[in-house]
Amino acid sequence: MTTTGPRLEEITPRNLDAALGIRVRPDQEHAVAPVVKSLAEAYVHPGHAWPRLIVDGDRPVGFLMACLGIDWYEDGSAFRSGLWRLNIAAGEQGKGYGRFAVEAVAAELRRRGGEELYVTWHPGPDGPEGFYLGLGFRPNGETSGGQTVGVLELT
Repeated sequence: MTTTGPRLEEITPRNLDAALGIRVRPDQEHAVAPVVKSLAEAYVHPGHAWPRLIVDGDRPVGFLMACLGIDWYEDGSAFRSGLWRLNIAAGEQGKGYGRFAVEAVAAELRRRGGEELYVTWHPGPDGPEGFYLGLGFRPNGETSGGQTVGVLELT
């Protein structure tokens, strides 16, 4: 049976090289960490990182990593979940895979009882702000590491 449309796969030894092979466009490399860094962060944040390969048919087209209940200020005052990383392969952009990724994370957070989905993005004309605003995220007035913090209500 062949599955049509994009789907998420857990990162395993079988698809690790495919995940590591995901590369964004060169002009986007400053705005998102490479998959290898995300997987290293997932390793040191077990239980909080949710890395997934985005596959369409048998083609790896992207990578996402959600954060689940991270201590946002590292002081126990706020725990948030959201989209930590989104890497859509250079040749696969503009085909709806980014939207699919955000919707998949939103569905997972809803399944876990979440009411908000957070994301951060590099501001400026070459950043993904338009993409996130178009999906309904709204800046909440905060920054994190020089990035704009956006939130999407899930209720």
